[in-house]
Formats: sequence, structure tokens, C-alpha cells
Amino acid sequence: MAEAAIREYRQELTAHPQDLKVLRWTVRAHLRHWGFDQLVEAATLGVNELLSNVDKHTESASCVLTLQRQPAGVRVTVSDTSTDLPVVRAPDWAAESGRGLVLLRELATSWGVKPTAEGKDVWFEIEISTTSGEPAA
Repeated sequence: MAEAAIREYRQELTAHPQDLKVLRWTVRAHLRHWGFDQLVEAATLGVNELLSNVDKHTESASCVLTLQRQPAGVRVTVSDTSTDLPVVRAPDWAAESGRGLVLLRELATSWGVKPTAEGKDVWFEIEISTTSGEPAA
């Protein structure tokens, strides 16, 4: 019974593309354990995007992934050592990349960036009753 009460998962990692499959599996397992099966796809897409950004846009791929169980969903935070804040740009649909934060904005109930003493936290929340970025009623 104590295991069901776990409300947070935290993992220090190096965000390399070859490791993302295992990390997506980890996110799926925690969300299913917490009873949020319907959030798995959106959450794994969001995690994949944030971790890919760490690998592409920071000097160090070292980061921390935190999943926090919420009453109606999950909060995902990726903390890295870069002080450069992400910027949502108008997507170039012909480009191979550059649409991730637009996608995250559509998937999540809310998202944001918080500068920290060590770099920054990029986070998003997804709730059960959320569809296409619409906040829960």
C-alpha cells in the first residue's frame, strides 16, 4: 500500500537520443501505476520533447526528470544547467525540427519555465479532463 502513495519520481540522467526510449517507458510505467493511462501518450511526447531540447540546446546533456502525481494528472519537470530560456517560435513546417514547444503548448494544461540557481526548470502539467490544450473545467 505504501508504494501506491508515492507521489513523485525523480531521476538524474544524461539526455541523449539513444536513452529516450527507456525514459519514455519509465514515464509510461509511472503514469499507469498512478492510474493515469489516458495521459501516457501526451506525457511521453512532452517528456521526449523536453529531453530532446536539453540534448540539442544546452552545453551539458545532464539534467533531472521529475514526475509529480497531482490529483487530476501529472506535473513533469526537466531541470538543466543552462540559463538560456526556451522560446516558442512560429513553426517552419518544412523544417525537421522546431515544432516541439508548439506541440507541448497544445498537449499540456499549462507549461512554463522557471530560472533556478543551477539553470532552469521547464515544466508542464497534463490533467485527465484536458484535450488539445484546453484547461479542465
